[in-house]
Amino acid sequence: MTHIPEHSTATYPDTRLPAASSSAVSWGAIFAGAAAAASLALILLILGAGLGLTSVSPWENHGLDAGTVGIAAIAWLAFTQIVASGMGGYLSGRLRTKWVDTHTDEVYFRDTAHGFLAWAVAALVSAVLLTSTLGTLVGGGAKIVGNVASGAASLANKSSAIPGSSMDYFVNTMFRANNPATPANGVADPASSTVAPAPATPSASHPSVSPAQLAEVTGIFANSITSGALPQDDRQYVARLIAQNTGISQQEAEQRVQSTYDKAQAKLKEAKEKAQQAADAARKTTSYLMLWTFISLLAGAFVASLCATFGGRQRDL
Repeated sequence: MTHIPEHSTATYPDTRLPAASSSAVSWGAIFAGAAAAASLALILLILGAGLGLTSVSPWENHGLDAGTVGIAAIAWLAFTQIVASGMGGYLSGRLRTKWVDTHTDEVYFRDTAHGFLAWAVAALVSAVLLTSTLGTLVGGGAKIVGNVASGAASLANKSSAIPGSSMDYFVNTMFRANNPATPANGVADPASSTVAPAPATPSASHPSVSPAQLAEVTGIFANSITSGALPQDDRQYVARLIAQNTGISQQEAEQRVQSTYDKAQAKLKEAKEKAQQAADAARKTTSYLMLWTFISLLAGAFVASLCATFGGRQRDL
């Protein structure tokens, strides 16, 4: 009869599965990297504003013009994205928990995801909480260029694009005397035997034009330029005023009115063409700025993911 011991000392292999490691997502490391990325981006943007890299002047020879601001702002924004996103991605990979019994490819994927999530959280935080600050620093050039474009387009669509000083000049030229250097009376020229003309002074028959008449003629010209044509009755009325105040004939006055009106129209056309060119240039600059901003953000996402894998490898050493 075989004796069976009461207590067997035989050992059996442990068939239980190893304990599952912690979550695949280390949110603490992600938020830490995002905070570092957002803070560093803000510091660099402030530095860029202090160096004038995000400044713009829509006028020539005054600071950065609309073409230069795109290059300067894009270059600094790309540098900011690369440096800040790289720092945030590296921290998210270096500070995450160590995954036990995880395949190397899976670790690489998780580190990449950590870097991308850190970049995404930093972008969202910047967009939600720092809209006013970052919008002023980063988008300052684009906003000003956009304002230049909208203002120039509005000017190009208006027929009254001639400044008031220019309009006053055109009106005043019509009331000049036919030959200001040859008045009715003259004085003897000591250097010759001819009679030198005396300064032109308004006479009783030809009084000087009054401010009210100038304002009335200016209003007629402004209205005609807006409508695109000078009515016949307005041209005759203005010519009559010119004839009364300068002494020229009605026909000559009408020719003067028409000639001055044509000059004003040419000035208007030139102003509209310049405004349209400025608007087109500003729109192109704004489009390029937005496109390269998008590319720089994608570059930041890539750098953050890459640096996270580098930080994760150093974490697992």
